[in-house]
Amino acid sequence: MSEVLYYFLGFSAIYILMGWALYLPYRVGQLNYLIVACMAITAYFGGFAAREWNWPFPVILIIGIMISTIIGLIFSQAIGKAPCFTVVIVGLTSVFIVKTVIENWKLLGGTVGFFHIPNVNGMLIIIYGLLILVGFLIYRIDHSRWGRAASVVFVDKDVAVSLGVDIKKIGMFFQIVSCAIAGMAGTLDAFLVRSLSPEFFTFGMIGYLMCILFVGGYTTMWGVIFSAFFLQGIPLMFPSSIASWRQVIYGALLVLIILLRPEGIITRKMLWRMKPKAYFPVNTQIKNSKS
Repeated sequence: MSEVLYYFLGFSAIYILMGWALYLPYRVGQLNYLIVACMAITAYFGGFAAREWNWPFPVILIIGIMISTIIGLIFSQAIGKAPCFTVVIVGLTSVFIVKTVIENWKLLGGTVGFFHIPNVNGMLIIIYGLLILVGFLIYRIDHSRWGRAASVVFVDKDVAVSLGVDIKKIGMFFQIVSCAIAGMAGTLDAFLVRSLSPEFFTFGMIGYLMCILFVGGYTTMWGVIFSAFFLQGIPLMFPSSIASWRQVIYGALLVLIILLRPEGIITRKMLWRMKPKAYFPVNTQIKNSKS
């Protein structure tokens, strides 16, 4: 496998995980940017534990997920049912704090970066195995009572409360799960690239994740998969002179999608129409039952 294809597949899978981490809290109308901070924390933890302490990858992965889950649990206690604006402010502030700490901590390489993370064999297989596992989990959540309750909360919180939905509880659940997924993605990213830079975990990452979520479609998990592969492929489809403008291309694409197709390219209605219809019409089945 060529190096270009290897990193294309690896980064696409990691961004799918991060897109899902942003998608889940948005099911209840919250943009949880705390996931970027969780990704940075677990990435640096994983790289440091592997290089300095020689910890095995499975142990690092499990502890990384636990760390980000605890972070999500702590923050969700305060912002479980907070308005979207409050959740956004908390997330942006946490990203700024984590980035500043990393830049001023020489033990983690500071602004220069953190390098020489040990290699893990079969990294791409591990990443896609975990991606399938997380995808199955999100699919089950979407089709459970949690997913149905989240859809009601997204449309109208007052109606959700009248139906007995605990908004804080469901908000906490989605935030904790999203942070756990981000922790997994951060650990995988560290061992895929084998080097880290604080400039990677900035507001540019937030903008890219926003593009993945809203261009692909925020009403279904499948939109994230489409947009992650599509946006990662843009630098490969065009000459380097055009690909260097990819941030501008992403921003323009996001604006166009929001203006022309607010629900994104892939929507629930589209998937519903694509479902195979029953072979016998309902009326025919009723007539046959009567006869």
